[in-house]
Amino acid sequence: MKAIRSAILFAVTALLSTNALAQSVNHLTGEGPWRIQDSILTRGWKYYSVDVLGQHGELKIDFQQRRGLIDLFIKQGSIPSQTNFDISAFFNTNGTGGSRSLSNTTSVKLVNGRVYFGIYTRTACLYTFTISRNVVASHIQGMGSIPAQDGTSFRTYAPFANSVHAAGDFNNWNSLAAPMQSDGNGYRSVFIRGALTGQKYKYVIRNGSQTLWRTDPYGPRVTNSVGESVIYDQKAFNWTSNNFSTPTWNNTVIYQMHIGTFNDTPGGAPGNFNSAIQRLDYLQDLGVTAIKLLPVNEFAGDFSWGYNPSHPFAVESAYGGPDGLKRFVNEAHSRGIAVLLDVVHNHYGPSDLDIWRYDGWSENNRGGIFFYNDDRAFTPWGDTRPDFGRGFVRQYIRDNALMFLEEFRLDGFRWDSTLNIRRTNWGDNPDGWSLMQWVNNEIDARQPWKLNIAEDLQSNEWITKTTGAGGAGFDSQWSPNFVHPMRPLMTTPNDNDRNMNDLVTALTQNYNGQWLQRVIYTESHDEVANGRSRVPQEIDPSNPGSYWARKRSTLGAVVTMTTPGIPMIFQGQEILEDGYFQDTDPIDWSKEVTFAGVRQLYKDLINLRLNRSGTTKGLSGPNLNLFHVNNGAKVAAFHRWDQGGAGDDVVVLVNFSNTSFANYTIGLPRGGNWSVVFNSDWNGYGSDYGNTFTAGVTAQANPLHGLGFRGTFALGPYSAVILTLNPASGSFVSGEKSDRRDRPSKD
Repeated sequence: MKAIRSAILFAVTALLSTNALAQSVNHLTGEGPWRIQDSILTRGWKYYSVDVLGQHGELKIDFQQRRGLIDLFIKQGSIPSQTNFDISAFFNTNGTGGSRSLSNTTSVKLVNGRVYFGIYTRTACLYTFTISRNVVASHIQGMGSIPAQDGTSFRTYAPFANSVHAAGDFNNWNSLAAPMQSDGNGYRSVFIRGALTGQKYKYVIRNGSQTLWRTDPYGPRVTNSVGESVIYDQKAFNWTSNNFSTPTWNNTVIYQMHIGTFNDTPGGAPGNFNSAIQRLDYLQDLGVTAIKLLPVNEFAGDFSWGYNPSHPFAVESAYGGPDGLKRFVNEAHSRGIAVLLDVVHNHYGPSDLDIWRYDGWSENNRGGIFFYNDDRAFTPWGDTRPDFGRGFVRQYIRDNALMFLEEFRLDGFRWDSTLNIRRTNWGDNPDGWSLMQWVNNEIDARQPWKLNIAEDLQSNEWITKTTGAGGAGFDSQWSPNFVHPMRPLMTTPNDNDRNMNDLVTALTQNYNGQWLQRVIYTESHDEVANGRSRVPQEIDPSNPGSYWARKRSTLGAVVTMTTPGIPMIFQGQEILEDGYFQDTDPIDWSKEVTFAGVRQLYKDLINLRLNRSGTTKGLSGPNLNLFHVNNGAKVAAFHRWDQGGAGDDVVVLVNFSNTSFANYTIGLPRGGNWSVVFNSDWNGYGSDYGNTFTAGVTAQANPLHGLGFRGTFALGPYSAVILTLNPASGSFVSGEKSDRRDRPSKD
């Protein structure tokens, strides 16, 4: 590794008195290195000094020739003596060679300031030596800026650059002061003492005639999307939620949140992490166990959904930056709520994208080292698909995932449009497939309890097959076969046009026979925008708070919370938010009062889904039997269970029509007493509801719908009833199979 010599900025002459003999200090100026030929004709000292700056990683003295007895003393900050020095060496014979050095890794570490060399002889001596002051590669491993006790390490990847320098507040933005040294294979680094947390910086990359000032691709903090990187200490945050455990996946209920609009007022700046923290108590009371954040990586401007990341490692400055995200996670964890993050690796930008032609190289007028430089770069959002086959880019995405999981303590991810990772306009993309496998394997090896979700929306079982079986290795994926049949089931105006086979599809579809491999929902950021609206708005465009909108939209909530899968709701869904999702339109929290009954319904359903009363364990179990579908009456019933038995067996009865039933008889899977634990027609959920009274029953030993027992129940219009088996009840006699998802009987 070739060291690059730096210029001396100051020259000072000092006088001293040692052994009553005044000697001047020879202060070395200029570029260096300095070759000194000198002599001492009688017993005494000679002194030399040099100034060391932050970028200098090594200070070295090499003797080329020695005649006589020479003692060497080196001292930082003051003139050495025989009893006060940092390093010493004793040369008692004539000869060549001999050296001493100070560096960032020696036991006595190099510091900024003036360093003195004292040569003492008891007899006459002659000598020739060279003093060099070198910039060397950083001794600290890791990419980007990494603060240490006495400075900061900087490392970047710029394989086509002629030179790279670190410039910032620490060196008055001098573009030549801190040359980054080669680590090999296109990586360059330098350690700069005195570069402090909070100081701004950029990399100055020269490639031919180009001089490019770049933010740090690995930097967690930037001033804004077109600003500077900021040195950030990942280890400085004071975590107080150290006892948090990520909820098991079968006890995960997700609340999808957009930080900019979750808790904000119209006009002015967007919402931020601190404003969102103010409503975490609300979410804790609602009962959700996980928050899924829309992307919070730095994006262009201050208002965005977040799916245009310009700085994939940085946290959006308008939201509060990296410390803001850590505060949010810490506060959520202290309330028992996990935090998942939506991440975008199918494309970057396309605007305010400093990694575009990062080191000045590109081909075919494309994006350079981070991107495909052929037609594989094309995506629906710009020609910025990362080159998933390039080793550095793969490492970049892997490091990004591990940083957010380990340094920010996030509990998992939702990967945006994995379809656009595994496919390009050339067809299947093995680069993208193997990348997802590698990152998923890395996550599973380190933190297998964390939840990694794909948004692929192609009903592709291979997304959630294990990598050992050739799959992509995701834990779960968003299910289009739930939301897409459920939406018309709720929004179709006329009951006669409602098709209960949509409910069959929504309930019974799964991936690889595993119930937790799908995330189910009726609203998401995509489903309530892009030409679509919130479910209540689509049910009754003129009055989304109407009886019909409330009744039918909450039937969707019942199915979401009682169907096998990981349930998710979109922010404001629980208070009947209307319109469509916009990044400038905050949640109207006055609806929390207006639709308090709807919110209570969601809260009750979440508590039942999580078995918080100890009577509905089956809702967090794997098994389903959709045993009754009546397309004429628009009524269906299904059984959920884990191991079965009292407090476990659950039967859900749903009515998707405007017709009331005083006596609706369905099969029951077990004998004993069945209690009603939820009735969506209760007037506590809506003052204009019919409050149909549905009594519990003792199951009759008279087979129906393929089950060994039956019971009769009252059922209100557009309503659902949830039944649970009381303690001291009977045993299975119906022959149901574990994890059964057979097609139902129809009558």
